[in-house]
Amino acid sequence: MNYETVIGLEVHVQLSTQSKAFCGCGTQFGLEANTQTCPVCLGMPGVLPVLNEKYLRYAIRAALALNCKVASYIKFDRKNYFYPDLPKNYQISQYDKPLAGDGFLEIDLAESNGAKKTIRILRVHMEEDAGKLIHTKTESLVDFNRCGMPLLEIVTHPDINSPQEAYDYLTQLKSVIEYLEVSDCDMEKGSLRCDANISLRPKGEKKLGVKTEVKNMNSFKGVREALVFEISRQQKQLDAGEEITQETRLWDADQEKTFSMRTKEEAHDYRYFPEPDLVPFTITQETIEKIKKELPELPAQKKKRLVRKYKISEYDAAVLSADKHIALYFEEAVKNYADNAKGVSNWLTQDIMNHIHTEQLQTKQLKQLLPASKLAGMLKLIDNGTISGKIGKEILPQLINSKKSAEDIIKEKNLSQISDTKELERVIDDVLRENPAVVEDFKNGKSNAFMYLVGQVMKKTRGKANPQLVNSIMAEKIK
Repeated sequence: MNYETVIGLEVHVQLSTQSKAFCGCGTQFGLEANTQTCPVCLGMPGVLPVLNEKYLRYAIRAALALNCKVASYIKFDRKNYFYPDLPKNYQISQYDKPLAGDGFLEIDLAESNGAKKTIRILRVHMEEDAGKLIHTKTESLVDFNRCGMPLLEIVTHPDINSPQEAYDYLTQLKSVIEYLEVSDCDMEKGSLRCDANISLRPKGEKKLGVKTEVKNMNSFKGVREALVFEISRQQKQLDAGEEITQETRLWDADQEKTFSMRTKEEAHDYRYFPEPDLVPFTITQETIEKIKKELPELPAQKKKRLVRKYKISEYDAAVLSADKHIALYFEEAVKNYADNAKGVSNWLTQDIMNHIHTEQLQTKQLKQLLPASKLAGMLKLIDNGTISGKIGKEILPQLINSKKSAEDIIKEKNLSQISDTKELERVIDDVLRENPAVVEDFKNGKSNAFMYLVGQVMKKTRGKANPQLVNSIMAEKIK
Protein backbone atom coordinates (compact mmCIF):
# COMPACT_ATOMS: atom_id res chain seq x y z
CA MET A 1 0.00 0.00 0.00
CA ASN A 2 1.16 3.57 -0.65
CA TYR A 3 1.31 5.79 2.40
CA GLU A 4 1.50 9.50 3.02
CA THR A 5 3.87 10.70 5.72
CA VAL A 6 2.50 13.34 8.11
CA ILE A 7 4.94 15.16 10.42
CA GLY A 8 4.50 17.88 13.02
CA LEU A 9 7.47 19.40 14.84
CA GLU A 10 7.86 20.82 18.34
CA VAL A 11 10.93 23.03 18.60
CA HIS A 12 12.22 24.25 21.96
CA VAL A 13 14.38 27.38 21.74
CA GLN A 14 16.30 28.64 24.76
CA LEU A 15 16.18 32.43 24.71
CA SER A 16 19.36 34.43 25.36
CA THR A 17 18.33 36.36 28.45
CA GLN A 18 20.97 36.93 31.13
CA SER A 19 18.73 35.59 33.87
CA LYS A 20 16.27 32.71 34.06
CA ALA A 21 12.55 32.82 33.26
CA PHE A 22 11.22 33.40 36.78
CA CYS A 23 14.24 34.11 39.01
CA GLY A 24 17.51 36.06 39.03
CA CYS A 25 19.89 33.11 38.45
CA GLY A 26 22.27 33.45 35.52
CA THR A 27 22.00 31.49 32.27
CA GLN A 28 25.69 30.98 31.44
CA PHE A 29 26.42 27.62 29.83
CA GLY A 30 29.06 25.20 31.10
CA LEU A 31 29.34 26.24 34.76
CA GLU A 32 30.02 23.67 37.47
CA ALA A 33 26.94 21.55 38.18
CA ASN A 34 24.33 22.99 40.56
CA THR A 35 26.07 26.37 40.99
CA GLN A 36 23.46 28.35 39.05
CA THR A 37 20.41 27.70 41.21
CA CYS A 38 18.33 29.37 43.90
CA PRO A 39 15.26 28.51 46.02
CA VAL A 40 12.92 29.77 43.25
CA CYS A 41 14.18 27.59 40.39
CA LEU A 42 14.60 24.66 42.79
CA GLY A 43 10.98 25.01 43.91
CA MET A 44 11.58 25.46 47.64
CA PRO A 45 8.47 26.00 49.81
CA GLY A 46 7.17 29.56 50.02
CA VAL A 47 9.08 31.03 47.06
CA LEU A 48 7.43 33.21 44.42
CA PRO A 49 8.38 33.30 40.72
CA VAL A 50 8.57 36.66 38.90
CA LEU A 51 8.36 36.82 35.09
CA ASN A 52 11.51 38.05 33.33
CA GLU A 53 10.38 41.02 31.17
CA LYS A 54 13.09 40.47 28.52
CA TYR A 55 11.96 36.84 28.23
CA LEU A 56 8.46 38.05 27.37
CA ARG A 57 9.73 40.62 24.86
CA TYR A 58 12.05 38.11 23.14
CA ALA A 59 9.17 35.63 22.93
CA ILE A 60 6.86 38.23 21.32
CA ARG A 61 9.66 39.17 18.91
CA ALA A 62 9.99 35.54 17.75
CA ALA A 63 6.22 35.05 17.49
CA LEU A 64 5.83 38.14 15.29
CA ALA A 65 8.68 37.04 13.02
CA LEU A 66 6.76 33.79 12.49
CA ASN A 67 3.66 35.73 11.42
CA CYS A 68 1.76 34.71 14.56
CA LYS A 69 -1.09 36.56 16.25
CA VAL A 70 0.08 37.58 19.70
CA ALA A 71 -2.59 37.16 22.36
CA SER A 72 -3.71 40.19 24.34
CA TYR A 73 -4.32 38.00 27.40
CA ILE A 74 -2.00 35.19 28.49
CA LYS A 75 -1.56 33.07 31.59
CA PHE A 76 0.84 30.45 32.90
CA ASP A 77 -0.06 26.94 34.01
CA ARG A 78 1.50 24.15 35.99
CA LYS A 79 2.31 21.04 33.99
CA ASN A 80 2.55 18.32 36.61
CA TYR A 81 4.80 15.30 36.25
CA PHE A 82 7.52 13.57 38.23
CA TYR A 83 11.03 13.24 36.89
CA PRO A 84 14.38 13.29 38.73
CA ASP A 85 15.56 16.50 37.02
CA LEU A 86 12.35 18.40 37.86
CA PRO A 87 12.71 19.36 41.54
CA LYS A 88 9.26 21.03 41.81
CA ASN A 89 7.49 18.03 40.22
CA TYR A 90 5.84 20.53 37.91
CA GLN A 91 6.92 22.83 35.10
CA ILE A 92 5.66 26.38 34.62
CA SER A 93 4.28 26.34 31.08
CA GLN A 94 1.26 27.58 29.11
CA TYR A 95 -1.76 25.46 28.24
CA ASP A 96 -5.02 27.03 27.07
CA LYS A 97 -3.86 30.67 26.88
CA PRO A 98 -0.52 30.56 25.05
CA LEU A 99 1.47 33.58 23.96
CA ALA A 100 0.69 33.32 20.25
CA GLY A 101 -0.56 31.13 17.43
CA ASP A 102 -2.03 30.98 13.95
CA GLY A 103 1.27 31.80 12.23
CA PHE A 104 3.32 30.39 9.38
CA LEU A 105 6.80 30.08 7.93
CA GLU A 106 7.26 29.88 4.17
CA ILE A 107 10.21 27.63 3.33
CA ASP A 108 12.26 26.83 0.23
CA LEU A 109 12.18 23.10 -0.55
CA ALA A 110 15.62 21.65 -1.24
CA GLU A 111 14.26 18.70 -3.20
CA SER A 112 12.10 20.85 -5.52
CA ASN A 113 13.64 23.30 -7.93
CA GLY A 114 12.62 26.70 -6.58
CA ALA A 115 9.40 25.41 -4.99
CA LYS A 116 8.16 26.84 -1.72
CA LYS A 117 5.84 25.52 0.97
CA THR A 118 3.99 27.19 3.82
CA ILE A 119 4.27 25.43 7.18
CA ARG A 120 1.56 26.62 9.56
CA ILE A 121 2.50 27.42 13.17
CA LEU A 122 -0.14 26.10 15.57
CA ARG A 123 1.12 27.81 18.72
CA VAL A 124 4.09 29.52 20.32
CA HIS A 125 4.20 29.28 24.09
CA MET A 126 6.57 30.03 26.96
CA GLU A 127 7.80 27.54 29.52
CA GLU A 128 10.74 26.93 31.82
CA ASP A 129 13.28 24.19 31.19
CA ALA A 130 13.94 21.16 33.39
CA GLY A 131 17.38 20.12 34.65
CA LYS A 132 19.74 17.59 33.12
CA LEU A 133 20.47 13.96 33.99
CA ILE A 134 24.03 12.72 33.55
CA HIS A 135 24.39 8.94 33.43
CA THR A 136 27.59 7.07 34.24
CA LYS A 137 28.17 3.31 34.30
CA THR A 138 27.33 3.10 38.00
CA GLU A 139 25.08 6.04 38.83
CA SER A 140 22.88 8.87 37.57
CA LEU A 141 23.65 12.45 38.52
CA VAL A 142 21.43 15.52 38.35
CA ASP A 143 22.53 19.02 37.32
CA PHE A 144 19.86 21.62 38.16
CA ASN A 145 21.66 24.55 36.46
CA ARG A 146 19.28 24.34 33.50
CA CYS A 147 16.15 24.42 35.68
CA GLY A 148 14.14 27.54 34.96
CA MET A 149 15.93 28.47 31.73
CA PRO A 150 13.58 30.50 29.48
CA LEU A 151 12.21 28.36 26.65
CA LEU A 152 9.98 29.11 23.70
CA GLU A 153 8.13 26.12 22.23
CA ILE A 154 7.16 26.47 18.56
CA VAL A 155 4.62 23.85 17.45
CA THR A 156 3.68 23.29 13.81
CA HIS A 157 0.52 21.87 12.32
CA PRO A 158 1.05 18.42 10.73
CA ASP A 159 1.97 20.09 7.41
CA ILE A 160 5.32 18.40 6.78
CA ASN A 161 5.38 15.38 4.48
CA SER A 162 8.95 14.11 4.35
CA PRO A 163 12.15 13.97 6.44
CA GLN A 164 13.81 16.42 4.01
CA GLU A 165 10.94 18.90 4.42
CA ALA A 166 11.42 18.66 8.19
CA TYR A 167 15.12 19.39 7.70
CA ASP A 168 14.34 22.37 5.44
CA TYR A 169 11.86 23.78 7.96
CA LEU A 170 14.30 23.43 10.88
CA THR A 171 17.25 25.04 9.09
CA GLN A 172 15.14 27.98 7.95
CA LEU A 173 13.46 28.39 11.35
CA LYS A 174 16.93 28.47 12.95
CA SER A 175 17.97 31.16 10.47
CA VAL A 176 15.00 33.36 11.44
CA ILE A 177 15.70 32.97 15.18
CA GLU A 178 19.38 33.82 14.68
CA TYR A 179 18.49 36.97 12.72
CA LEU A 180 16.30 38.06 15.64
CA GLU A 181 19.24 37.68 18.06
CA VAL A 182 17.00 36.13 20.72
CA SER A 183 18.90 32.81 20.90
CA ASP A 184 22.28 31.43 19.85
CA CYS A 185 20.46 28.28 18.57
CA ASP A 186 23.49 26.18 19.56
CA MET A 187 22.29 22.57 19.51
CA GLU A 188 25.46 21.36 21.26
CA LYS A 189 24.53 23.53 24.25
CA GLY A 190 20.89 22.45 24.10
CA SER A 191 19.74 25.92 23.04
CA LEU A 192 17.63 24.40 20.27
CA ARG A 193 15.95 21.01 20.60
CA CYS A 194 13.33 19.28 18.50
CA ASP A 195 10.70 16.58 19.02
CA ALA A 196 8.96 15.11 15.98
CA ASN A 197 5.44 13.69 15.77
CA ILE A 198 5.05 11.31 12.85
CA SER A 199 2.26 9.14 11.46
CA LEU A 200 1.43 7.38 8.20
CA ARG A 201 -1.92 7.15 6.44
CA PRO A 202 -3.04 5.58 3.15
CA LYS A 203 -2.65 8.05 0.27
CA GLY A 204 -5.90 9.92 -0.27
CA GLU A 205 -7.04 9.34 3.33
CA LYS A 206 -7.98 12.52 5.25
CA LYS A 207 -7.97 11.09 8.77
CA LEU A 208 -4.59 11.21 10.53
CA GLY A 209 -2.93 7.95 11.49
CA VAL A 210 -1.73 7.03 15.00
CA LYS A 211 1.38 9.09 15.72
CA THR A 212 4.58 8.45 17.61
CA GLU A 213 6.75 11.17 19.10
CA VAL A 214 10.51 10.89 18.58
CA LYS A 215 12.90 12.55 21.05
CA ASN A 216 16.65 12.68 21.73
CA MET A 217 17.72 14.09 18.36
CA ASN A 218 20.67 16.46 18.79
CA SER A 219 21.10 17.67 15.21
CA PHE A 220 18.91 18.46 12.20
CA LYS A 221 20.65 15.59 10.40
CA GLY A 222 19.63 13.37 13.34
CA VAL A 223 16.01 14.50 12.99
CA ARG A 224 16.04 13.58 9.32
CA GLU A 225 17.61 10.18 9.94
CA ALA A 226 15.24 9.36 12.81
CA LEU A 227 12.23 10.21 10.66
CA VAL A 228 13.51 8.04 7.81
CA PHE A 229 13.83 5.10 10.21
CA GLU A 230 10.44 5.71 11.81
CA ILE A 231 8.68 5.87 8.43
CA SER A 232 10.18 2.51 7.50
CA ARG A 233 9.30 0.97 10.89
CA GLN A 234 5.68 2.13 10.80
CA GLN A 235 5.22 1.09 7.17
CA LYS A 236 6.41 -2.44 7.92
CA GLN A 237 4.00 -2.69 10.86
CA LEU A 238 1.05 -1.42 8.85
CA ASP A 239 1.85 -3.73 5.93
CA ALA A 240 1.90 -6.66 8.39
CA GLY A 241 -1.56 -5.70 9.64
CA GLU A 242 -0.26 -4.54 13.04
CA GLU A 243 -1.48 -1.44 14.88
CA ILE A 244 0.77 1.51 15.64
CA THR A 245 1.06 2.31 19.34
CA GLN A 246 0.85 5.98 20.32
CA GLU A 247 4.05 6.36 22.27
CA THR A 248 7.20 8.37 22.85
CA ARG A 249 10.32 6.86 21.27
CA LEU A 250 14.01 7.70 21.67
CA TRP A 251 16.44 7.98 18.76
CA ASP A 252 19.74 6.12 19.19
CA ALA A 253 22.15 7.68 16.69
CA ASP A 254 24.79 4.96 17.20
CA GLN A 255 22.39 2.13 16.36
CA GLU A 256 20.37 4.30 13.94
CA LYS A 257 17.11 3.09 15.49
CA THR A 258 14.26 4.39 17.61
CA PHE A 259 13.30 2.65 20.86
CA SER A 260 10.09 2.81 22.86
CA MET A 261 10.37 5.02 25.93
CA ARG A 262 6.80 5.25 27.25
CA THR A 263 3.23 5.28 26.04
CA LYS A 264 2.26 8.81 25.07
CA GLU A 265 0.61 10.98 27.68
CA GLU A 266 -2.46 13.07 26.88
CA ALA A 267 -2.97 16.59 28.19
CA HIS A 268 -5.11 15.35 31.08
CA ASP A 269 -2.21 13.19 32.29
CA TYR A 270 -0.32 16.36 33.16
CA ARG A 271 -3.20 17.71 35.30
CA TYR A 272 -2.74 21.27 34.03
CA PHE A 273 -4.08 24.03 36.26
CA PRO A 274 -3.42 27.81 36.38
CA GLU A 275 -0.14 28.77 38.02
CA PRO A 276 -1.35 30.36 41.29
CA ASP A 277 1.85 32.35 41.87
CA LEU A 278 1.77 34.19 38.53
CA VAL A 279 -1.12 36.47 37.70
CA PRO A 280 -2.45 36.49 34.08
CA PHE A 281 -0.88 39.11 31.83
CA THR A 282 -2.37 41.63 29.44
CA ILE A 283 -0.22 42.54 26.44
CA THR A 284 -1.25 45.86 24.91
CA GLN A 285 -1.46 46.39 21.16
CA GLU A 286 0.89 49.31 21.62
CA THR A 287 3.57 46.96 23.02
CA ILE A 288 3.08 44.50 20.15
CA GLU A 289 3.33 47.24 17.51
CA LYS A 290 6.46 48.69 19.13
CA ILE A 291 8.21 45.28 19.09
CA LYS A 292 7.04 44.68 15.50
CA LYS A 293 8.70 47.94 14.38
CA GLU A 294 11.97 46.81 15.98
CA LEU A 295 12.13 43.57 13.96
CA PRO A 296 15.25 43.33 11.78
CA GLU A 297 15.31 42.43 8.10
CA LEU A 298 14.58 38.69 8.09
CA PRO A 299 16.12 36.06 5.74
CA ALA A 300 13.29 36.05 3.17
CA GLN A 301 13.32 39.86 2.97
CA LYS A 302 17.11 39.95 2.76
CA LYS A 303 17.13 37.37 -0.04
CA LYS A 304 14.78 39.50 -2.18
CA ARG A 305 16.83 42.65 -1.53
CA LEU A 306 20.14 40.97 -2.40
CA VAL A 307 18.74 39.80 -5.74
CA ARG A 308 17.32 43.24 -6.50
CA LYS A 309 20.27 45.33 -5.33
CA TYR A 310 23.26 43.24 -6.40
CA LYS A 311 21.83 41.41 -9.44
CA ILE A 312 22.87 37.99 -8.14
CA SER A 313 20.89 34.78 -8.69
CA GLU A 314 18.08 33.70 -6.37
CA TYR A 315 20.09 30.60 -5.47
CA ASP A 316 23.15 32.63 -4.44
CA ALA A 317 20.97 35.08 -2.51
CA ALA A 318 19.29 32.17 -0.68
CA VAL A 319 22.68 30.71 0.33
CA LEU A 320 24.00 34.10 1.47
CA SER A 321 20.88 35.16 3.38
CA ALA A 322 20.49 31.79 5.15
CA ASP A 323 23.30 32.75 7.53
CA LYS A 324 23.19 36.19 9.13
CA HIS A 325 26.99 36.40 9.48
CA ILE A 326 27.62 35.43 5.86
CA ALA A 327 25.02 37.93 4.62
CA LEU A 328 26.59 40.77 6.61
CA TYR A 329 30.05 39.76 5.39
CA PHE A 330 28.91 39.73 1.77
CA GLU A 331 27.59 43.29 1.94
CA GLU A 332 30.74 44.47 3.70
CA ALA A 333 32.92 42.88 1.00
CA VAL A 334 30.84 44.48 -1.77
CA LYS A 335 31.32 47.87 -0.09
CA ASN A 336 35.06 47.30 -0.51
CA TYR A 337 34.70 46.13 -4.12
CA ALA A 338 31.46 47.28 -5.71
CA ASP A 339 32.61 46.39 -9.25
CA ASN A 340 32.07 42.65 -8.86
CA ALA A 341 29.26 41.66 -6.48
CA LYS A 342 28.82 38.41 -8.43
CA GLY A 343 32.49 37.55 -7.89
CA VAL A 344 32.19 38.20 -4.15
CA SER A 345 29.08 36.00 -4.06
CA ASN A 346 30.79 33.16 -5.97
CA TRP A 347 33.82 33.09 -3.70
CA LEU A 348 31.70 33.23 -0.56
CA THR A 349 29.19 30.55 -1.52
CA GLN A 350 31.82 28.19 -2.92
CA ASP A 351 35.48 28.30 -1.86
CA ILE A 352 35.11 30.21 1.40
CA MET A 353 32.09 28.19 2.62
CA ASN A 354 33.95 24.99 1.70
CA HIS A 355 36.92 26.15 3.79
CA ILE A 356 34.65 26.98 6.73
CA HIS A 357 33.02 23.52 6.62
CA THR A 358 36.31 21.66 6.10
CA GLU A 359 38.01 23.46 9.00
CA GLN A 360 34.84 23.25 11.13
CA LEU A 361 34.84 26.99 11.72
CA GLN A 362 31.88 29.14 12.75
CA THR A 363 30.66 31.65 10.20
CA LYS A 364 30.83 34.44 12.78
CA GLN A 365 34.63 33.94 12.87
CA LEU A 366 35.00 34.85 9.20
CA LYS A 367 35.21 38.62 9.62
CA GLN A 368 38.18 38.19 12.00
CA LEU A 369 39.93 35.47 9.98
CA LEU A 370 39.44 37.12 6.60
CA PRO A 371 38.49 40.80 6.83
CA ALA A 372 36.22 41.76 3.93
CA SER A 373 38.82 44.25 2.68
CA LYS A 374 41.36 41.40 2.26
CA LEU A 375 38.95 39.34 0.16
CA ALA A 376 38.12 42.40 -1.94
CA GLY A 377 41.85 43.04 -2.45
CA MET A 378 42.37 39.51 -3.80
CA LEU A 379 39.38 39.75 -6.14
CA LYS A 380 40.72 43.01 -7.59
CA LEU A 381 44.01 41.25 -8.38
CA ILE A 382 42.15 38.45 -10.15
CA ASP A 383 39.98 40.84 -12.14
CA ASN A 384 42.88 43.05 -13.26
CA GLY A 385 44.86 40.01 -14.42
CA THR A 386 47.61 40.13 -11.77
CA ILE A 387 46.76 36.55 -10.73
CA SER A 388 44.46 33.85 -12.06
CA GLY A 389 41.44 32.46 -10.25
CA LYS A 390 43.40 29.23 -9.79
CA ILE A 391 46.15 31.10 -7.93
CA GLY A 392 43.44 32.82 -5.87
CA LYS A 393 42.13 29.42 -4.74
CA GLU A 394 45.69 28.36 -3.97
CA ILE A 395 46.46 31.31 -1.69
CA LEU A 396 43.03 31.49 0.00
CA PRO A 397 43.94 29.27 3.01
CA GLN A 398 47.07 31.35 3.69
CA LEU A 399 45.06 34.55 3.25
CA ILE A 400 42.61 33.29 5.91
CA ASN A 401 45.24 31.95 8.30
CA SER A 402 47.66 34.89 8.28
CA LYS A 403 47.65 38.65 8.52
CA LYS A 404 49.29 38.97 5.11
CA SER A 405 47.47 40.61 2.21
CA ALA A 406 47.03 38.92 -1.16
CA GLU A 407 49.71 41.26 -2.58
CA ASP A 408 52.18 40.19 0.12
CA ILE A 409 51.59 36.48 -0.53
CA ILE A 410 51.85 36.86 -4.32
CA LYS A 411 55.08 38.83 -4.06
CA GLU A 412 56.56 36.43 -1.52
CA LYS A 413 55.78 33.35 -3.68
CA ASN A 414 56.30 34.99 -7.06
CA LEU A 415 52.79 34.10 -8.20
CA SER A 416 52.00 37.04 -10.47
CA GLN A 417 50.17 36.00 -13.61
CA ILE A 418 52.19 35.74 -16.82
CA SER A 419 50.62 38.03 -19.43
CA ASP A 420 53.70 38.57 -21.56
CA THR A 421 52.71 37.38 -25.05
CA LYS A 422 56.21 36.37 -26.16
CA GLU A 423 56.85 34.34 -23.03
CA LEU A 424 53.51 32.56 -23.39
CA GLU A 425 54.16 31.87 -27.08
CA ARG A 426 57.44 30.09 -26.19
CA VAL A 427 55.64 27.84 -23.66
CA ILE A 428 52.77 27.14 -26.08
CA ASP A 429 55.21 26.24 -28.88
CA ASP A 430 56.88 23.74 -26.55
CA VAL A 431 53.51 22.17 -25.64
CA LEU A 432 52.41 21.90 -29.29
CA ARG A 433 55.73 20.34 -30.29
CA GLU A 434 55.55 17.80 -27.45
CA ASN A 435 51.93 16.77 -28.18
CA PRO A 436 51.45 16.36 -31.97
CA ALA A 437 48.90 13.55 -31.57
CA VAL A 438 46.72 15.70 -29.30
CA VAL A 439 46.89 18.56 -31.83
CA GLU A 440 45.67 16.16 -34.54
CA ASP A 441 42.86 14.97 -32.26
CA PHE A 442 41.69 18.55 -31.85
CA LYS A 443 41.82 19.15 -35.59
CA ASN A 444 39.70 16.01 -36.02
CA GLY A 445 36.95 17.45 -33.82
CA LYS A 446 37.87 16.33 -30.28
CA SER A 447 37.28 19.55 -28.33
CA ASN A 448 38.64 18.07 -25.07
CA ALA A 449 42.06 17.90 -26.71
CA PHE A 450 42.27 21.70 -26.71
CA MET A 451 41.62 21.86 -22.97
CA TYR A 452 44.34 19.26 -22.43
CA LEU A 453 46.84 21.45 -24.29
CA VAL A 454 45.83 24.52 -22.27
CA GLY A 455 46.23 22.46 -19.12
CA GLN A 456 49.79 21.55 -20.12
CA VAL A 457 50.62 25.23 -20.52
CA MET A 458 49.18 25.96 -17.06
CA LYS A 459 51.20 23.08 -15.65
CA LYS A 460 54.47 24.35 -17.15
CA THR A 461 53.81 27.85 -15.80
CA ARG A 462 52.65 26.52 -12.39
CA GLY A 463 49.22 28.04 -12.96
CA LYS A 464 50.58 31.53 -13.56
CA ALA A 465 49.73 31.86 -17.27
CA ASN A 466 46.88 34.21 -18.15
CA PRO A 467 44.23 31.67 -19.25
CA GLN A 468 42.43 34.02 -21.64
CA LEU A 469 45.69 34.83 -23.45
CA VAL A 470 46.68 31.16 -23.53
CA ASN A 471 43.37 30.23 -25.16
CA SER A 472 43.67 32.99 -27.74
CA ILE A 473 47.31 32.29 -28.69
CA MET A 474 46.81 28.52 -28.70
CA ALA A 475 43.80 28.73 -31.02
CA GLU A 476 45.71 31.01 -33.43
CA LYS A 477 48.80 28.80 -33.53
CA ILE A 478 46.81 25.59 -34.15
CA LYS A 479 45.11 27.29 -37.10
